[in-house]
Amino acid sequence: MNNFFATPEGAWGDGSVHLTITGIVIVVVIIALLLIVAAFVRQKNASRKAALTTKQLVYSAVAIALAVVCSMIKLFEMPMGGSVTLLSMLFIVLIAYWYGPYVGIMTAVAYGLVQFVTEPIFYTIPQMLLDYPLAFGALGLAGFFNKKKWGLQIGYVVGVFGRFIFSTISGIVFFASYAPEGMNPILYSLGYQASYLVPEAVITLIIISIPPVAKALAHVKQNAVEA
Repeated sequence: MNNFFATPEGAWGDGSVHLTITGIVIVVVIIALLLIVAAFVRQKNASRKAALTTKQLVYSAVAIALAVVCSMIKLFEMPMGGSVTLLSMLFIVLIAYWYGPYVGIMTAVAYGLVQFVTEPIFYTIPQMLLDYPLAFGALGLAGFFNKKKWGLQIGYVVGVFGRFIFSTISGIVFFASYAPEGMNPILYSLGYQASYLVPEAVITLIIISIPPVAKALAHVKQNAVEA
């Protein structure tokens, strides 16, 4: 990449690279453009009732900030990326649950890019896309279940499963060489991703299903969606 966008890193062994300051600036600009273009297109093409509002943008930005902070509180961390965090994915799923898949996916993709900027180590652009905007963006799929009974729980499971699928594909395609000798790379990737996503999902589902927590989340949702 000619040391313009990224420079050799070697954090994961031969071949990994690290974003330069220029690369980080480019990604930040992409995040800003994503938010601006999404808001413009939504306002232009959607009905007034469904349009992306200032409140939604503010809540989405706050959710991203909270998710980033909670992602830094790691209960367990894997050697090559991935960790059990303090409910970090929940904040993004909540946006999707409150505002639907459009806002949810937009927020989730932006969050994925922010996560990439905080630790910008990668092998290739396709691998980066799979592990960050696509994997984290899948959390926004929770928005398709915002009208369902137990929609938050169902949406959370679907969103995390979507992230699991993209991360597993990345593991199979780009990290197969790290599988123990004689072990199927598919099984290795499945097990690696499940080792941190499943525990965090179980912990989160238990917490949000506790009656006082569920009641508090319902109150926050009412404030978030009211005109």
